[in-house]
Amino acid sequence: MRKLLLLFMVIIVGLLFIGRLFYLQVYNKEAYSLYEDNAIRKEYNYPKRGYVYDRNGKLLVANQPSYDVMVIPREVEPLDTLEFCSLLKITKEDFKRIYEKAYNYSPRLPSVFVPQLSKKDYAVLQEKMRKFDGFYIQKRSLRDYQTTIGANVLGDIGEVNNRNIENDPYYKMGDLIGKQGVEISYENVLRGVKGIKFIQKDRFNKNIGPYKEGKFDTLPQPGKDITITIDSELQQYGELLMTNKRGGIVAIDPSNGEILALISAPSYNPNILVGRGRSKNFTKLFRDSIAKPLFDRGLQAQYPPGSPFKVINALIALQEGVVDTNDKFTCRMGYYYGSRKLTGCHHHKSPVAMNEGIAQSCNAYFVNIYRRIIDNYDDAGDAMNKWATHARSFGLGDFLGYDLQVGRPGRIPDGDYYDRAYGDNRWGSTYIVSNAIGQGEVEATPIQLANMAAAIGNRGYYYTPHIIKAIEGDTIPSKYTTPNYTTIDKRHFEPVVQGMFDVYNEGTAKTLRVPGIDICGKTGTAENFMKIDSVKTQLTDHSIFVAFAPKDDPKIAIAVFVENGYWGSRFAGRMASLMIEKYIKGEITRTDMEDWILTHSLENEYAKPYSGEPFKINGETTLQVVEKVQAPKSIDYDNSISTNSNQPNQ
Repeated sequence: MRKLLLLFMVIIVGLLFIGRLFYLQVYNKEAYSLYEDNAIRKEYNYPKRGYVYDRNGKLLVANQPSYDVMVIPREVEPLDTLEFCSLLKITKEDFKRIYEKAYNYSPRLPSVFVPQLSKKDYAVLQEKMRKFDGFYIQKRSLRDYQTTIGANVLGDIGEVNNRNIENDPYYKMGDLIGKQGVEISYENVLRGVKGIKFIQKDRFNKNIGPYKEGKFDTLPQPGKDITITIDSELQQYGELLMTNKRGGIVAIDPSNGEILALISAPSYNPNILVGRGRSKNFTKLFRDSIAKPLFDRGLQAQYPPGSPFKVINALIALQEGVVDTNDKFTCRMGYYYGSRKLTGCHHHKSPVAMNEGIAQSCNAYFVNIYRRIIDNYDDAGDAMNKWATHARSFGLGDFLGYDLQVGRPGRIPDGDYYDRAYGDNRWGSTYIVSNAIGQGEVEATPIQLANMAAAIGNRGYYYTPHIIKAIEGDTIPSKYTTPNYTTIDKRHFEPVVQGMFDVYNEGTAKTLRVPGIDICGKTGTAENFMKIDSVKTQLTDHSIFVAFAPKDDPKIAIAVFVENGYWGSRFAGRMASLMIEKYIKGEITRTDMEDWILTHSLENEYAKPYSGEPFKINGETTLQVVEKVQAPKSIDYDNSISTNSNQPNQ
């Protein structure tokens, strides 16, 4: 009985093996099984990556040939390591480290050993590759930037990491992938599809020709070309204006939401992140924790919006019916609650109605109408929720949904926010008046402020900002062609637009007028704080400006934010006017403003936390915590904003 049982088991096992072999050899002939066959070598043929053009058809990003030295660890035979390292310009220690990394990844799959050889190095190495078994050269393309601008927009490509490989089986170790800008946003469009060749090997592991006469080989499919919305001449001009300054400029076409310029300063030449020097150069940029050139200030920097935010409060007050355009309020160089001065203000005529309030940037006027908004409800929390809903309808306080990978949401506080801060029913409008003038807890990114200006220029709607204009053989997503409407009735926009127009005619930007262009704008100055050795220190104020032009049927909306720029019209206002003229006219007539901007640097301001020099607050010298500033041990660059502002915010 035992003998029969043993025989029966042997027969069953034998049948299982025979059945499995029959299935593998007869039925399972799909191409994907070739990837697991150790007797077949896989050679990938990388496609041409799609080109990138600007809105006017100018080529910004092309390709250049590159050559990777590949290794299959199990096929490596003893070799002259010193000669090989000399040809590759690496050390023996580098050789050992790279080989071990490739072996740990897979002893039988190819890995990049040395990437991105130049044509010259490739020519020298190619003649001697026959001496180094297990190594071969694979051709691919690198990016060839036809410009030195827009590094934050264009982005770059680099080697995939483990997460990329785990998330997408398309990628293999050593493949290149978009890392920033449009390169990562439109990776799936730009990358194309790899081709592959299956090479049959004999029992001595030598290539004997194409497997099945190339039946399963595929050709690469090139990536699609894309056209982005950036105007490269406007982008270049904006970067020129921001030389030796820090901040962001964002310009949008209000009629469709296309981003015309996206400037972050300081920036860098995108060409330094191409080739074998990429890793070293990226590390230097990444480790610059002071200037932060990799930090896209146009999309990621959350600043207090300052006085440009006042126009939102004007629109909300009109919508809520708590004020009309003729209501006037007195300004005594600031707003007083009893004997307590809650905000300061600069000198101007008093009393003022809405038009003069916007044109002269009167803090007292906007604190009054803001308090009316909040006090119009029995519960301050309900009032704040209503106020927040209106403000967020302009795209503030949340991600806008644009097609670039980085960004910050900004902040529009609501009732719950202050309930957590002060306790339920333990706060009121006087606690939060800084929100009236764009200080306090309100924060926004430059792209949000540019979008806000576009919505006002359109009298109540905006298109989601986007960087893509066209994709070869495809259409852009419908969300970029669908308007988003604010909660403010269209009829309330005209008096606010007129007030912004008068900012240029008789208000805080009257020296910035551009002949022949009707510009509507708003200056802004925002307090600037930094923690130095754990001490909150006030630095020189930020300069802010938002605008759109022409007044009717606007073609451009813009936000400019210059860190430590003193006040709104000093730096940001001049830059905004110049950018608008450059885009609409194609030339600059206000050369006086251009010369001033190009000859004035703010590098000295940015050095003050280290030099110990005092800062300028509203044009006056302050010696706040100078003893702490002279030799800082630590600096926190996440600016904190005070709840109450006593500055003339204009």
